[in-house]
Amino acid sequence: MKDELKKRIVKGPDGFEFEVDPINDYYCDAAPKVHPPVYVKIVEDLFNWARSESIWILGFGTGCGAIEMRPLMTPRFDAYRFGVQWRPTPRQSNLFIISGYLSVKTLKRVIRSYEQMQSPKYVMGLGSCTINGGMYWDSYNTIKRLDQYLPVDLYVAGCMPRPEALLKGFDDLKKIIRAGKAEGANLYAENFDWYKANQKKVIQDWDMPDYNW
Repeated sequence: MKDELKKRIVKGPDGFEFEVDPINDYYCDAAPKVHPPVYVKIVEDLFNWARSESIWILGFGTGCGAIEMRPLMTPRFDAYRFGVQWRPTPRQSNLFIISGYLSVKTLKRVIRSYEQMQSPKYVMGLGSCTINGGMYWDSYNTIKRLDQYLPVDLYVAGCMPRPEALLKGFDDLKKIIRAGKAEGANLYAENFDWYKANQKKVIQDWDMPDYNW
């Protein structure tokens, strides 16, 4: 463990000594909460329709798929007309696109970004690498199945999928959201211990907070 994370005695400017425990003081071990649907079905249907028409993307360019996401916002494909737009931070986004293979080191940052997103949130796995490891299936330093570490609402297969396939993926995701079946965030909350155990199994230096409040 890094020295700055260890429990220690600190002396303040006034000479008073006190104990600090960064792990307990600054890191949150709280599990995410399950968000049940609204009791009135017509209201929940309205919410789901609004969510499906407001796809705000956090794109994590982990591999080859990043180059295929850029043309989506050009005049040729114009994803804006479908209510799709890119956001700069996790807390402004509701769709997380993992675009390619994931190394163990990158997985740590991906988890951290996902846990900063507000629910309801969705995950799209882009390319074969997120499904079965793709061409890196036998690498010692890449994960093979994204859904063992984060809940995946939709996969877009291919190596790599073209922008047209991405647009079809957005359309399919919208249908899932409208039907009230995009339950990835709740699945993560319900099976939090299982996901966290899988994450910590491959990430050895777990020096990061859990953003699940």
